[in-house]
Amino acid sequence: MNTEARLVLAIVLMIAVLVGTNLLFPTGPAPESADESEPATEVVAEPEPAEPEPAEPETTPQLPEAELPADPEIPASVAEEGEVEAEDVEDLVAEAEGAERIVRVEGPLYTFTFSDRGARVTSLELPQFRSFAREGPVELVANPQIGKLGSRVLVGGDTIDLRGAAFDVEPEGGLTLEEGGEGGTLTFTYRHPTEPFSLQVAYDFHPDTYTVRARGRVQGIDRGLLLTDMGQGLAFNEESVSNEAREMAYVGNHIQNGIRSRSLSDVESPEVDEGPFHWAALKSQYFVLGILSASDAGGTEYFGGIVARPATGPDERESAEVAVTQSLGSAGGFEYRIYAGPQDYALLAAMGHDFQQVNPVGWRFIRPILRPFVGIITTVLVFLHEFFSVGYGWVLIIFGVSMRILLFPLNHKAMRAQLRNLAVQPLLKDIQAKYKDQPEKMQKELMKLYKEHGFNPLAGCWPMLLPWPVLIALFFVFQNTIELRGVPFAWLPDLASRDPFFVLPVLLGISMFLMQWISFRTMEEINPQMKMMMWLLPIFMVVVFANLPSGLNLYYLTANLATLPQSWWIANERKKVQAKGPPVAVKAPAET
Repeated sequence: MNTEARLVLAIVLMIAVLVGTNLLFPTGPAPESADESEPATEVVAEPEPAEPEPAEPETTPQLPEAELPADPEIPASVAEEGEVEAEDVEDLVAEAEGAERIVRVEGPLYTFTFSDRGARVTSLELPQFRSFAREGPVELVANPQIGKLGSRVLVGGDTIDLRGAAFDVEPEGGLTLEEGGEGGTLTFTYRHPTEPFSLQVAYDFHPDTYTVRARGRVQGIDRGLLLTDMGQGLAFNEESVSNEAREMAYVGNHIQNGIRSRSLSDVESPEVDEGPFHWAALKSQYFVLGILSASDAGGTEYFGGIVARPATGPDERESAEVAVTQSLGSAGGFEYRIYAGPQDYALLAAMGHDFQQVNPVGWRFIRPILRPFVGIITTVLVFLHEFFSVGYGWVLIIFGVSMRILLFPLNHKAMRAQLRNLAVQPLLKDIQAKYKDQPEKMQKELMKLYKEHGFNPLAGCWPMLLPWPVLIALFFVFQNTIELRGVPFAWLPDLASRDPFFVLPVLLGISMFLMQWISFRTMEEINPQMKMMMWLLPIFMVVVFANLPSGLNLYYLTANLATLPQSWWIANERKKVQAKGPPVAVKAPAET
């Protein structure tokens, strides 16, 4: 393989990777497939409710299918309408009277706004993050009328809907948490005035964490199933609504089948995903609301299912209403954890049960390859940011130069192999011309040439592919890494968004042109196709990278500029090899 052919091969591979990246890994959940998305599950009757066997917390038991703990049947009305069916159960909820009361929990990391009607969260703000879709901080509640964390209790085939019931609140004035101070507990209690039925839920808040502990008890029924509403998706907070809409999904970590993600826009009919699940979550591009099993023994060990149905109301775009179920034993107690905050890798990993994988990377078959790269690159970027105390723009420049320094020995070795191959090219052409009608002899002489002169047709190609896993991983890092959201650099308002003036894509195209020009200027012969590619490839790169995150452009541009000195050196070495001429020719065997 001559130099021109190797260069063509490298260009074709670069184009294939760039095009394939956008086709295989779109900016949002991957297209539904048998591997990624689970089809809607028909609701079927299960055996009589059974108390789940105790399990060690924070573990992932591998149970045979027959031993999976079973939950009571989820009535079809819950997935379809969520309305009460039986009059005797409906009467358990007394009609709410009086004015609605609003209670707030304000802390340095969040502001929860509760309504006493159903003990629902009607607003959940994250004051440390600015919303780019509205004035003020990031908001996680998409539809305040529906809210989040409302409760329903299933008893047999009937539903007790408490989402509109009036709860008592303690303390009535809510909570104010100070950074570094102590936490607090907000308790909601519903008691029927005449029947022995009650539900109490207490939320334990701490000012220094996004995790909230929920615990409570349902009394007056003999076992049952608790449905906790996660609400109607998450609110939009990014400038690009279309990009964020593609990221909206609900995710669950099944005890046996692993993490399953489903786009909210794909929920076109009521459905139930049967568990058991370690956790269930609603995610947007950078934020997540998750309900997880308890960290301590005696709490909720798993969730029985995820109920989803198409959203209704004014903000139903790319959305769905989602709820999770959990069993209530004879004592009626429950306890679980809530995470409401950014998709910070370290914070999510601390929750356990692979919660940091709430945002799956690409399709399932390629995740084992990409996940390590994404995790390592994210860790390295954060480390460089903290170690050098510089902004992430400079971090990307440092990272780009460092990658070229680390890869320099391999690239240098590959370029020397290219020079050896270039020197042998005349001998290679002589053999091909002499034995063009004798393929077996040609193959024999070529193998002899390879052995005597260290000729390797692929020696100069594979090092060119080494930076691509990093580039692809960075593509996903910029899609969902909260540390890079809204971070400005120079004229760039946000490293996670495209360059508004397209300066970086144009500079990237120029750098690609310079790299090719330096290489081509020392070639003895350049065919018209190669000359055309020298102009078309940079234009192609500008078009492709124009809509990609500006931080990705910055990294790739830095890496290209750092490569130019090495490219210049190898071009001068090529000229010396060409002036020296080919090595001693290999004598062909005498013809018989």
